[in-house]
Amino acid sequence: MSMNPESSPKDPSAIQQRRQANMLLIRLQWLTILLLIAALLWLYISQQRFEQSVHERLQSNEQVISRLNEMDDRLFAMSQQTLPEPRVAASSQAQNQLDLLRIQIKAVDRLLMDNNDSAAIDLLRGLHWQLSQSSNEIAPALTVVIKQSLLKDIERLQAQSSQPSPWQMHNLAVQNIQTFLQHHERYDHKEGSKVNKNPAEDTAKNKEALTRRQLAIHETIMTLNLAMQASNMRDREQLISYLSQARKQLTTLTPSADERQQQTANPQASDQTANITMMQAPNDVAEVINWLDQLIVEAPRPTALLTTQVLAKPQR
Repeated sequence: MSMNPESSPKDPSAIQQRRQANMLLIRLQWLTILLLIAALLWLYISQQRFEQSVHERLQSNEQVISRLNEMDDRLFAMSQQTLPEPRVAASSQAQNQLDLLRIQIKAVDRLLMDNNDSAAIDLLRGLHWQLSQSSNEIAPALTVVIKQSLLKDIERLQAQSSQPSPWQMHNLAVQNIQTFLQHHERYDHKEGSKVNKNPAEDTAKNKEALTRRQLAIHETIMTLNLAMQASNMRDREQLISYLSQARKQLTTLTPSADERQQQTANPQASDQTANITMMQAPNDVAEVINWLDQLIVEAPRPTALLTTQVLAKPQR
């Protein structure tokens, strides 16, 4: 293989090839950097244009909103010219205040149902002060009547809170009856145990009678619990219903109807004496039935507020 000696000096050396390659890489790098800078500039310009477009739209929307507000103001001004006289507006305000007063009185009734007399008195005082303010639009004559009824209600509740409530007295008497019945039930249970220890005297009839007595006493105690709940809720009808049911359950435990009639006819069992003895425990089932009769007759009645009756009347 022949070699051309003249061609070797003309070929680039390895160093020159490396330099050319480095120059090419540097140019490519600068070209890439320039392209990135151009892209960033294009993004920045596009963002500026977008923000300017959004700003222009917002300004346009603000102008539309301002025009709509001006139209609303004009419509409102035009509608004000056709409104009724101020007296009608005042009467509407007075009616709203009356409706609010009725709602507040219902809140007082709720407090009384919860046996919270002190909070009810404070709320009534606040209503009396509220009617004395210049912002009160209720007719002067009606305002005077309502304020007088509020004062009477406050006085009655103050006198009522200084003494035991009839509902509380009823609950105390019922608790005494339950205490007696619980002891009576335990006594019957002990007697049943004694009977069971003597097989000669233990008959099926005695067992059945004893079981019925215990069941009747237990049911009566549960019914009296419901009566106390009705008393706490100031529900007179439910209270009488549960007391009557308890009385009916106990009638099977009385020794005889004649003995119960004799105890009822006893002159010592007057109303005044009965109110005192009811704070103690009864002596027998017949006396418990007499207590229940008295509790049914003297069941408390929830007293409505005078202000509630005044506000319930139709106002002209």
